[in-house]
Amino acid sequence: MSDLPGQHTPSLYAATAIGDTPRPQLQGTEQADVCVVGGGFTGISTALHLAERGYSVIVLEAERIGWGASGRNGGQLHSGQRRDQDWLEKRCGPEAARRFWSMAEEAKDLVKSRIAKHAIDCDWMPGLIHAVHKPGWVAEEQEAAERLGRDYGYDGITLLDRDALARAIGTDVYHGGYRDAGAGHLHPLNFVLGMARAAEAAGVRIFEGAHVTHIGEESPARVTTPKGEVRAEAVVLAANGYLAGLEPATEARVMPINNYILATEPLSEADADALIPGREAVSDSRFVVHYWRLTADRRMVFGGGETYSRRFPADIAGFVRRHMLKIYPQLAHARISHAWGGTLAVTTNRMPYFRRPRKGLYVACGYSGHGVATANYAGRVIAEAIAGDAERFDVFESLPMYPFPGGTLLRGPTLALAMSWFALRDRL
Repeated sequence: MSDLPGQHTPSLYAATAIGDTPRPQLQGTEQADVCVVGGGFTGISTALHLAERGYSVIVLEAERIGWGASGRNGGQLHSGQRRDQDWLEKRCGPEAARRFWSMAEEAKDLVKSRIAKHAIDCDWMPGLIHAVHKPGWVAEEQEAAERLGRDYGYDGITLLDRDALARAIGTDVYHGGYRDAGAGHLHPLNFVLGMARAAEAAGVRIFEGAHVTHIGEESPARVTTPKGEVRAEAVVLAANGYLAGLEPATEARVMPINNYILATEPLSEADADALIPGREAVSDSRFVVHYWRLTADRRMVFGGGETYSRRFPADIAGFVRRHMLKIYPQLAHARISHAWGGTLAVTTNRMPYFRRPRKGLYVACGYSGHGVATANYAGRVIAEAIAGDAERFDVFESLPMYPFPGGTLLRGPTLALAMSWFALRDRL
């Protein structure tokens, strides 16, 4: 994958991409049953599910497949929704909370089954450890994890006391946690590239360098780019943090933020075993989450730190490294091979945003750091809705979604103030 200059600095994933074949640009007028705007997890998954149902589908990607958050994230596949079951039960009721859990389990299974069905080489590795950074939070978080087995029949959780956790993740800065055997991690760019190849094999046409400037309200809708247009009965807006004024009601409720990751040079087998002997991914309990994992070639991939403007830090490696060294001071001499940033999208309640703003237009975005599972699952749910079964789409659409205060001009500074408070709370 060829990263663009400027803010999108070269990522480890781009350097190790498999089969990243350039696609053509859109020229002139094309027609399809469905036009999908965005070539990330949501867009490619939607296109593949629709093609499997017999629809003709065109995907328009402004840059390259996986160029946004889908090809730049931490690669962690989590259980559950972005908000825990207690939150969902209190706000949505027990029945809806159980439905959200069931769909989250389907989402994990979907990712795993796609990898197997299409033989996608994306370094899938099972296991994810949750580390609690405050001693006073351990009992509550472990009780929530135990409830998944007791109330939801989930048997993937193993509780870890402080000593067991330290052995599992090679640091004693955390106070307890748990291992989730049903979660895991992967190479996200290679996963979405593999999905794109499967979609093309099913008949999907993908155009890159096709920046959408307008989505018409007529039927069939006209989806316009600088060099062409697509006419389609249904349009799926799957641009996540890159909405760029395409749907104002969505943009008011889905906020782009930037997150940053580094990768070290490959570590020795002994050093890797001293860090994460079981090769699970790890994420912690901070609101501004730290997350990390070892790659197949034993690099530490560590994510931490966010910004809320369009500008990335001048020294991304240094920005992330200071977070990593608080957890792993033993990596002070490890050489950094890659450091990059990416733009994801969040909502005010951290649950995904599913909507039908008008007839024939479907939107799914705002995964708030939980996109490996949820964004891919969104493709199944959107395809069902387009085919006439909107039951699961309606479950997500029923979630109240409030706009960020301050409008598009002031919401960034407002969010930065709020996140600074949460970051302070993380440190106390």
